[in-house]
Amino acid sequence: MSSSIPTPDTSHLTTKDYDYVYEPAEDSFLLLDALEQDADFLSKKSVSICLEVGCGSGVAITFLGQIIGSKALYLCTDINPMAAKASKETGKRNCVKVNPVITDLVSCLEDRLMGNVDVLLFNPPYVVTPSEEVGSHGIEASWAGGDRGRQVSDRLFPIIGNLLAPGGAFYLVIVKENNEDEIISMMKAQGLVGSAVLRRRAGPEHLSILKFNKPG
Repeated sequence: MSSSIPTPDTSHLTTKDYDYVYEPAEDSFLLLDALEQDADFLSKKSVSICLEVGCGSGVAITFLGQIIGSKALYLCTDINPMAAKASKETGKRNCVKVNPVITDLVSCLEDRLMGNVDVLLFNPPYVVTPSEEVGSHGIEASWAGGDRGRQVSDRLFPIIGNLLAPGGAFYLVIVKENNEDEIISMMKAQGLVGSAVLRRRAGPEHLSILKFNKPG
């Protein structure tokens, strides 16, 4: 990471916290790298509302806040109350006002956010797992993606184009098994233009960050 944009301090989170909240890992840091790569674009962009879906520790939405600054509202959602608490504390520790909402994906915010999200982040549960692991109450829910690793993502994908404001940007973490070409086609059908902007291998995982833009 560049010294000008430090990785958010998460030293307030303990081993016990990570029994319930996803600990930042290679996928998290690849997303941060993609945001840092776009730091000039993001800092100069007219931004009012930023949203991270499935915030976990809050490291990504906090990092985005460090790039863009206090001009924007930083919302994040998670179905796990422990993740919401962790995200708020991560923001506070790094001087970013993070506003967590405990909800399934964006269900309780959807109507109010339609057409208003300038930057959207999503690091979903993407690992291919048995379907019964999806949406469980254990830590495995933070990575269990079910069939093709897409059972959670496929519930959000159809409304991405409607959530984004004109000129909005959507950053998505995927692995090879999630079928990048199909996701790009799904977004294209909503009028979004996108491609992979970063790739990295982490053990057996072939990680990518897809970035989509909505014409403004």
